[in-house]
Amino acid sequence: MKKIVVFAFAFLLVASFAFAAGQKTYQVTGPILEVNSNTIVVKKGAEKWEISRDTATKVTGDLKVGSKVTIEYTMKAVSIEAKDDGKKAEPKKK
Repeated sequence: MKKIVVFAFAFLLVASFAFAAGQKTYQVTGPILEVNSNTIVVKKGAEKWEISRDTATKVTGDLKVGSKVTIEYTMKAVSIEAKDDGKKAEPKKK
């Protein structure tokens, strides 16, 4: 029984590392323009980047307006809607 529990734990540990490694991460660096418990807005060049965050977001240091930060993030689709491209299938010629 003890071997089964150890094996199951090891399997879950390896699976969690494999899942985490599969997500591609990106990063953006710039000064904070706005910050609250749900979002952080960073200026990158002339653009404002608004990135969502939650209680699971790891934060090192004090987040305040004007501080320079580097944010590591992932992109994940929430929903996808395919649209018809407008082309109709050509009827088969006999």
